[in-house]
Amino acid sequence: MRFAIALLLPVATFSFALGLTLPLMRFERLFILEDRPSLIEMVAALWNDQEHALAFLIGAFSIGFPALKIILTHVAALSGQHSRSLHMLSMVSKWSMLDVMLVALVLFAAKTSGLAAASVLPGLWFYAGAALSTALAAYLCLQRQLKPSVPAN
Repeated sequence: MRFAIALLLPVATFSFALGLTLPLMRFERLFILEDRPSLIEMVAALWNDQEHALAFLIGAFSIGFPALKIILTHVAALSGQHSRSLHMLSMVSKWSMLDVMLVALVLFAAKTSGLAAASVLPGLWFYAGAALSTALAAYLCLQRQLKPSVPAN
């Protein structure tokens, strides 16, 4: 179990960083115009378009809470059993939602002018991989806490 956690956490961290910075989708408009926004660029575009509340919500739920979940999972894995970070991790896990980021993609696509054809790029796959590997690592950390420790003789 420790090996799996030790493997999943760096994968989650690396994938999350790539998921934030790589383009998530390609939007083609009128056959010649093309947009390839990353998640950070989408939030920045919403902020620049004076959509501050929406930018804050999408940033918090798609960037902030998942980053906090990864950090808390690292702390829980390093601190071992019965740590406060495991309790905080279970609370944060409820708020880091992949579907909010997908809603952000739909909102961003709706804000583009003209008819647009969209296709998925590697950033979305890395983001999804980070969400899955973080969830699995957090689950394994919680299972490790619930597993009774065997005293050494």
